[in-house]
Amino acid sequence: MNEGDLEVFHKTNINPFVREFLWDDQQIPKSLSEEILIEVKKRFNNEKWGLWKIVDSNSGHYMGYIGFWFFFDEQIPQLLYALLPEYTGNGYATEAGAKIIKYAFEYLNFDYLIATMDKPNKGSVNVCKRLNMSFVEEKEIENKPILFYRLNNRIINPNIKDKS
Repeated sequence: MNEGDLEVFHKTNINPFVREFLWDDQQIPKSLSEEILIEVKKRFNNEKWGLWKIVDSNSGHYMGYIGFWFFFDEQIPQLLYALLPEYTGNGYATEAGAKIIKYAFEYLNFDYLIATMDKPNKGSVNVCKRLNMSFVEEKEIENKPILFYRLNNRIINPNIKDKS
């Protein structure tokens, strides 16, 4: 995603389905979406990661976005995705997640990836399970239960065992 994608990015972020878990159901201002896209551009230039659009390969329709972002003071960026509601339940998040994981491990040489989600977000829990991520822990953050999932990079070190 880049700054030219501001309209579609912001519309995704303020979609009630997306913002329920991603933004704690807060209607974020367009200026915040713009700030994020500026940061995405910097991250791509400096670190080769950020957020990518998810587009249907047959129709070309925009479905959402996926990539990496920092949350909860973690040391590495976390896997993040946001799909518009009409595209959920069809395996798109899992397919895009698998591609992003491959990119993180083979190109960026990440040792591991983390994904976090609000405990009630069953859809994201299921995506993590389909991506073979292991449940690590539940933490209370800002009075909300947050689930942490992890996937180790066996490409770098095939002897690494996932924490369960």
